[in-house]
Amino acid sequence: MSALFQRSRNAMLLWSKRADFVSVRSMASKTPVGFIGVGNMGSPMAKNLLKNGYPVIVTDSFPKSCKELQDMGAQVVDYPADVAEKADRIITMLPSSPNVIEVYNGPKGILKKVKKGTLLIDSSTIDPAVSKEMAAAAEKMGAVFMDAPVSGGVGAASLAKLTFMVGGVEEEYKAAQELLTCMGDSVVYCGQVGTGQAAKICNNMLLAIGMIGTAETMNLGIRLGLDPKLLTKILNMSSGRCWSSDSYNPVPGVMEGVPSANNYQSGFGTTLMAKDLGLAQNSATNTKTAIPLGSLAHQIYRVMCSGGYANKDFSAVFQFLREEEGQ
Repeated sequence: MSALFQRSRNAMLLWSKRADFVSVRSMASKTPVGFIGVGNMGSPMAKNLLKNGYPVIVTDSFPKSCKELQDMGAQVVDYPADVAEKADRIITMLPSSPNVIEVYNGPKGILKKVKKGTLLIDSSTIDPAVSKEMAAAAEKMGAVFMDAPVSGGVGAASLAKLTFMVGGVEEEYKAAQELLTCMGDSVVYCGQVGTGQAAKICNNMLLAIGMIGTAETMNLGIRLGLDPKLLTKILNMSSGRCWSSDSYNPVPGVMEGVPSANNYQSGFGTTLMAKDLGLAQNSATNTKTAIPLGSLAHQIYRVMCSGGYANKDFSAVFQFLREEEGQ
């Protein structure tokens, strides 16, 4: 029996060593990927690239953000230009248009050291006009820029279930798709550079309007004496059903695992929603498009930012409405 046990143990050790060898060989055979911006969204995205066997080179304006990735095997460098020296496929995940401009065009930016043929994928949510500017600047350096903003939030990023909306040269789409499918389960080609951003800001404008509508509806129902869980059940089997009611309910106690169940912590911040609605407002102005509800949503989230809700999830609009009533 002991001899049989020993043979089994030896077989298991051999299998383990082979598995480790295959894993190392797989990582070594894949081209390194640069990742710039490893905050709430970027960190789980970069982790999923590591899990898929890609060597990852990271940097962030807050070096402490890189520690966990470094422990997982990522290489940490000081500046975006350092990433560009070491990788010919680079993903950026940054908070705003000025951040993107600095990371690409700044004195220590990507385009200072970018190699010809490098594929640059920006998953930030920014002004479509800035994406076009970055694409033109990258083209002058012989690189290719694509915008690929995401939908799904931190939870989807952790589970590799993000939706990517991609804009750029169609011939480069497959190369981008190879990386993006490691981090998301839906990758959609939208057209030329800037169309990914256009799709994202349209989606987020609708999301904001829907969340405000859900919060108002729930608040009215509660004031009329309805139990919020019962009202939610009715809404979700009726024509008023939406993502904010059935997957991200803003009323505390109605749903588990969402920010409203945790004092509106984590999730998608009110500041970021206000920023995205500002992008929608600018785009509407530039295209002479009427967005009365989008404009009102922008105003509401801006007021929330100045009223102590800046760091809370955007679903805190329910709490904001209640406090406005003095409740």
